Amino acid sequence: MSREIGMKVINLEPAPRIGHTEYNNPNDELIKHVTGANANTEQARKNFADKWDFDLTWCTMDETVSWSERGRVTNMGHAVFTEDERDLNTEQTCPFEDIEQVLEFDAVEEYGLEEFDHLVKTYEELYQTRSAMYENQVVTGGYYKTVVSGASHTFGWDMFLMAAADQERFAKVLASFGEITMHHARAWAKTSIDVYIMHDDMVWTEGPFMPPDFYRSAIFPIYKKIIDMLHAAGKKVLYCCDGTFDMFMEDIAAAGADGFIFEPSNNFDYVVSKFGKTHCLVGSKVDCRTMTFDDWPAVKKEMDATFALAEQCAGLIWAVGNHIPFNVPLDITDKYFDYLKKKWWK
Repeated sequence: MSREIGMKVINLEPAPRIGHTEYNNPNDELIKHVTGANANTEQARKNFADKWDFDLTWCTMDETVSWSERGRVTNMGHAVFTEDERDLNTEQTCPFEDIEQVLEFDAVEEYGLEEFDHLVKTYEELYQTRSAMYENQVVTGGYYKTVVSGASHTFGWDMFLMAAADQERFAKVLASFGEITMHHARAWAKTSIDVYIMHDDMVWTEGPFMPPDFYRSAIFPIYKKIIDMLHAAGKKVLYCCDGTFDMFMEDIAAAGADGFIFEPSNNFDYVVSKFGKTHCLVGSKVDCRTMTFDDWPAVKKEMDATFALAEQCAGLIWAVGNHIPFNVPLDITDKYFDYLKKKWWK
């Protein structure tokens, strides 16, 4: 593990090995298995990051007062990810009665903009606290509800998709979420972070759910303004999106992103061939579904396919790009990490 290795990889500088991270310090059972400690503590997650040689750890923060306390928000519920089902939420409510209410929505008017100096202070304190805890890793900053993620959080998918049919009016709605994102990104830009994660789940596993030209006219110009501002402040920007967005990576690269965090549904061969020399890549061909439902040779095959492409990358941070959930067998995770350490040295 090494913060130095993490920054070298992000900056596309020579490093002694490829980088490594896993999202959300994976699952409780795995953390306890590796560290021997209660996984539901920050110290256990830090120990896991060290034992598994993380070079980067994810940290983002949005508002300090939730939108639900300041205005209308849809509750879409939440499926189970954790083994104790603590994240399960079966409640579903939507405060929007018709599409017209969505198309008239202005996120800034609804939620307001939090006091700027307070945001900067809160973000800086978070960064300093996490950096002191994770002294061996690059600690990021970043904003999670960027544009599409923010709008889907507010409206829910049904209202979002119906409103998106009116592209001209809905573009103005998304622009208001872009204003909120810019406000928070400016606050992060005033902090000591080196790396900012721009997270926006703007596609699904199958790919775009809106016309591609709409993304290019209404969403990516917002990204560019935000990234330009962050670059002016000396920050690196890693763009993160669940689902399949490789068809848009050229657009996001043109908007200025320094790297991509992506799931294995994206074409890893294409991503490496197109961006391996110019962008930091965070991911791999390893799919958590293979780790969960298949055998070790199948996992090793995906790892070997990634290693075969790694030498073409100026900056690769290895990760299982769709998390390591609690139902992955522990003997598979042991073999996975042992093989990773055996093979990752250049």
